[in-house]
Amino acid sequence: MLDSKSLLLPLYYYGTYPYRWWQNRKAAAEHRTPVVVLFYHRIADDRANAWTTSNRSFARQIGWLAKHSQIVSLREAQRRIRSGDNTRPCVSITFDDGYAENCREAIPLLVREQIPCTYFVTLGNVLEGEPFAHDVAQGNRFAPNSLSELRAMAAAGIEIASHTYSHPDLGQVSDEEQLYHEVVESGKELQALLGRPVRYFAFPFGQHANLSSRAFQLAREAGYEAVCSAYGGYNFPGDDPFHLQRIHADDMIRLKNRATVDPRKIVTPRFAYRLAGSEEEAVG
Repeated sequence: MLDSKSLLLPLYYYGTYPYRWWQNRKAAAEHRTPVVVLFYHRIADDRANAWTTSNRSFARQIGWLAKHSQIVSLREAQRRIRSGDNTRPCVSITFDDGYAENCREAIPLLVREQIPCTYFVTLGNVLEGEPFAHDVAQGNRFAPNSLSELRAMAAAGIEIASHTYSHPDLGQVSDEEQLYHEVVESGKELQALLGRPVRYFAFPFGQHANLSSRAFQLAREAGYEAVCSAYGGYNFPGDDPFHLQRIHADDMIRLKNRATVDPRKIVTPRFAYRLAGSEEEAVG
């Protein structure tokens, strides 16, 4: 059964569309069209939960995005943010965790259509073959990707990136050794196993409370090109290109609502982090 929010969202989306059209034209004229970074988790048709998108819905979403915006790599998204100049709607596709089911239809679709994608994996689950603890806690035992699957994806052009080693809440990790292992060593080991650069890092859970300045510091020192959060919000040209804010894709109407710049999310506060040795606060 649909909840009241799900029933009201189409009314909100279509009711605010004239404002969105005007706002997006204004942003384009000012070279300030926001860069949208979406994230998915599991694409499958069985045992759906809040983080699962069906294969049919995913294919429809990709088709809609390709028609209404440019789908760009995370590196290109970063370039547009850094340049301070973007006039066209663009979207970057990412995945978190690393579920085996994604290799059945979703990843082959992206490869076939030559759509860039960044795929963040939790390395410990890949190597051990164990389901994710947050899924097990909900009674689900979804299989993670295998190392051979990651290598095949990388060979096909999918960018593989780090999502820590064991998927902890980094906002609650104060032990320096553990933090280093999760942020830095996970990426180095993944890079060695793939024989390819690991350029990006995504925080598990990704809300404000799950981020930390120290983790940002370690990620920058490790040589990551950018880190990703998951609390929603857009990336405007001229924003900090090291911290990419992401929005959950969800179902079709929510995707349309978010990809066309939801007025409510324009004002999402960015996580502010401070790097050691810097006198100025960096706004992520």
